[in-house]
Amino acid sequence: MADEISTLMNNSKNKVVLLRLRNTKTIQGVLKDFDIHMNLTLDDAEDISDEKHVKLGKILLRGDNVLAVSLPDEES
Repeated sequence: MADEISTLMNNSKNKVVLLRLRNTKTIQGVLKDFDIHMNLTLDDAEDISDEKHVKLGKILLRGDNVLAVSLPDEES
């Protein structure tokens, strides 16, 4: 199972991902890197929780704050 998750995440590098965090925030950004703890590095990140989107730029999210990751659709 860990290999499948790692493969999915590797296939999503340099693509936009959507993250739901423990503090009820929703973050969108370009996935640059990740590790076995699901620490994520995002470029061009935005907090899209409210109507007014807040640009965050390049960020590192600690894995234990991530509740859900929405990956882009795979192209056929």
